[in-house]
Amino acid sequence: MITNFKTLAVLLCMIGFMSCNANDKKNKKQLALIETKAPHPNKQSIKVTLLLDTSNSMDGLIDQAKAQLWDIVNELSYAKCGDEQPNLNIALYEYGNDNLNAEEGYIRQVIAFSDDLDEISKQLFSLTTNGGNEYCGQVIQTSLNQLQWGENQDDLKLIFIAGNEPFSQGKINYQDAAKQAHNNGVSVNTIFCGDYNQGISSFWKDGADLAHGDYMAINHNHETTYVATPYDDKILKLNQKLNGTYIAYGNIGRTKMALQAEQDDNAQGYSDENAVSRTVSKSSHLYKNSSWDLVDAEKDKDFKYSNLRKTELPVELKDKSTKEIKAYILKKRKRRESIKTEIQKLNEKRRQFMKTQQKQDDNGLENAMIKAIKTQAKEKNYTW
Repeated sequence: MITNFKTLAVLLCMIGFMSCNANDKKNKKQLALIETKAPHPNKQSIKVTLLLDTSNSMDGLIDQAKAQLWDIVNELSYAKCGDEQPNLNIALYEYGNDNLNAEEGYIRQVIAFSDDLDEISKQLFSLTTNGGNEYCGQVIQTSLNQLQWGENQDDLKLIFIAGNEPFSQGKINYQDAAKQAHNNGVSVNTIFCGDYNQGISSFWKDGADLAHGDYMAINHNHETTYVATPYDDKILKLNQKLNGTYIAYGNIGRTKMALQAEQDDNAQGYSDENAVSRTVSKSSHLYKNSSWDLVDAEKDKDFKYSNLRKTELPVELKDKSTKEIKAYILKKRKRRESIKTEIQKLNEKRRQFMKTQQKQDDNGLENAMIKAIKTQAKEKNYTW
């Protein structure tokens, strides 16, 4: 009877041991993990690389990317893999700009994989157009070779390349680049800026098909439209309160806090609604600032109060004891969590309101990307 009970217990443990890609796990590995009580595997990540054509004709595309960044981030913040909320890492390349190095194929890595959303926004807003020569195969291959894609089989790895010249240009064959992406577990999604059939005839669809991605065509010159809601003003006021919960420290603290304010201004420059979308992003689990904010930093497992230098602390904490610093951070943390909860509640009402206001045109960058991400995420059991 005792033996049967033990057997039943082991079987129950095995049934409960799941991950988003559990079907790929071998029974021996499962048993070993159960017996040793291994820690939970590393959190899954959604890794998105944007390859944006910054030649003269692409001003509309870049404008859409700037205007829709926070809506894309917000949609990804709702993703789940089992009970986990995956991390988000974004990388950005520009290509086809005559200001870039010709020997490197007119390609520039703007930012490698990063979860610093303020820095990503800053770099996106720094893009300008000029030129040029668009080598799709080469920029895909460059991003595959340069970026740290990782070995986690549960990660969702996606490239989005947008442009409007033939996909076959350049010395690197796009078919070889697509094959390399597929072999590395990375899907390539192509976004042709123009007529759908023209994109097919210029090999954009073939590029996506070879790398098991989606082909899409968008009107890149279409101005982003926003839906105002009755909750926007309240959310914007909460953003100011949220900013007041950050405790800048270290050599980069003040610079990063200024960057946070700058990206608030950049979002506001498009519209109140875009600023609201950014505020919602700031209230999500994807907005992390442990490199300069003590409230976020304290949550890191490697954080130690004993490592804090008085010279790195803000004025209000320089003469405080460790006990007083802990109390101060705790107060700010509680305040932040309360504000974030309030923003999320208002945003849920905002989302319901927006569903009743159907957009007349969804032929833009945001909708193309989100549709592709959700389609491919299903294959790894990601849900929304």
